[in-house]
Amino acid sequence: MKVMVPIKRVVDFNVKVRVKTDQSGIELANVKMSMNPFCEIAVEEAVRLKEKGIATEIIAVSVGPAQAQETLRTAIAMGADRAVLVQTDAIAEPLAITKILKALAHKETPEMVILGKQSIDGDNNQTGQMLAALLGWGQATFASKIEKAGDKINVTREIDGGLETLGLKLPCIITVDLRLNEPRYASLPNIMKAKQKPLANMTPTDLGIDMTPRVVTLKVTPPPPRKGGIKVKDVAELVNKLRNEAKVI
Repeated sequence: MKVMVPIKRVVDFNVKVRVKTDQSGIELANVKMSMNPFCEIAVEEAVRLKEKGIATEIIAVSVGPAQAQETLRTAIAMGADRAVLVQTDAIAEPLAITKILKALAHKETPEMVILGKQSIDGDNNQTGQMLAALLGWGQATFASKIEKAGDKINVTREIDGGLETLGLKLPCIITVDLRLNEPRYASLPNIMKAKQKPLANMTPTDLGIDMTPRVVTLKVTPPPPRKGGIKVKDVAELVNKLRNEAKVI
């Protein structure tokens, strides 16, 4: 079974983001970038499926600038077999990314696409669902456990009332949640070997995709600073402040 894993290059989760002085976006100059944490989990799960003999080939794909090659090499060092970069410096909106992934799915013919439920920069949580709709494949979102059962894939997902298990026919789309696994660290030997693995490079134009943005960002502003907390003498005073000052009860 061939598995395709879309990944995204984002600002490292340990970095405190700063807004540009002109409020046009987030400052990316001289900022540490890394693989989106949810994408790391997706890569790890694909590698585990291969180690179990379920997956036969793992293809890591990404849409972004030339620097995203480093992120793809990390995915290869973790266990992916090869990578594809759709290189563009344009703002990649979820719908445009989805159309690119659809074109790559037709080109690569994977039986499963595993991706993070969202990226930590945009937090849109849209790509997996839209990809399933455009391809007409079954989908399971927020997966916390993935198992193969005969010719189906059983996906356990967390819902408000507990756990829900879905049975998917192949081909399918799965988006992963935090509790699915703990991603491995890429070892130095594997990082060196990853430099020799195949990494194809193409553009959205090669796939016939228009990257023209459909959403305009008017401005980006940081949240207001939080006010310091206060101590209250008793429960009665706490309830009074929640009711009359915070007005939350």
